[in-house]
Amino acid sequence: MKPIIGITMGDAAGVGPEIIVKALGHQAVYDICRPVVIGDAKMLERAIRITKSPLTVVAVASVTDSKFEFGRIDCIDLDLLPADLPFGELSPQAGDAAFQYLKTAVELAKNKEIQSICTAPLNKEALHKGGHLYPGHTEILAELTETVNYSMMLSSPKLKVIHLTTHVGLIKAIQSITPERTYKVVKLAHETLTRAGYTDPRIAVCGINPHAGENGLFGEGEEEEKLVPGIEQAIAEGINVSGPHPADTLFFRAVRGDFDLVVACYHDQGHVPIKVLGLEEGVNITVGLNGGVIRTSVDHGTAFDIAGKNIADERSMLAAIQSAADLSPKEVFNRELN
Repeated sequence: MKPIIGITMGDAAGVGPEIIVKALGHQAVYDICRPVVIGDAKMLERAIRITKSPLTVVAVASVTDSKFEFGRIDCIDLDLLPADLPFGELSPQAGDAAFQYLKTAVELAKNKEIQSICTAPLNKEALHKGGHLYPGHTEILAELTETVNYSMMLSSPKLKVIHLTTHVGLIKAIQSITPERTYKVVKLAHETLTRAGYTDPRIAVCGINPHAGENGLFGEGEEEEKLVPGIEQAIAEGINVSGPHPADTLFFRAVRGDFDLVVACYHDQGHVPIKVLGLEEGVNITVGLNGGVIRTSVDHGTAFDIAGKNIADERSMLAAIQSAADLSPKEVFNRELN
């Protein structure tokens, strides 16, 4: 059984509808999953005209009405936007719609009607103008699923990275790392990969300082204070984790195949290697959400400057769909809906 993936349309004034249409024009998507779009059918129809796609859109009332057939886009149509919504302009209406698409997807995931959520980009300013004061998708998902302990994972074909900290300054990031946070993120990584079918996943933790502190030569003992106790707790529970490792060699080793996933201590430590490997193949993943909900996302924004011009690249959306299929909990695939 292939996983059912709910694809949210994001901000329709951006490239979301275009990249969804282009991605669902690939037969390979239907070979790995059963996609259903949560959005506005008329926006997808407009994207089909713009991209000159041969696909058709079918508005469905529920996941069970979907056919999951190549050539047809099943869309749970919330019908929230006007057909003439301007491209590339901030719209409170589009910002609110992007929130409602995500909220609907979360409800479907909670009800086990979809196994993963794959999100097209939203615009934070439009989201705020639409009355939803969140920094972005991750914080919305955390609130809607009542989740406190979650983390960002980045994935590319050769490397997976999960973060102890993300969008905070470097000094604050180091201050906020604790043994408990280290343990919880390592456990999240282990549980996520195990549910996705990995057997005894190999996890490696980056050091905070150059050369992972080199036995106290660099730093103020942050590795021993903040990382080692959490790693040891995870090892005691049978998790295959090691470290702290020097970051300057760890990512090379992971790409070589020594590890299945790297735990990065702060934003740039994890993001730079992923993006050097290729922006078009990077995927942003939210893990640890209550209910086992997996969310993947394209690794780019709404691209208002090129929206509606048929030049948006769908490769990141394809990669996000692939990751959603790979990480979907395998045990629920045996429930056929049609």
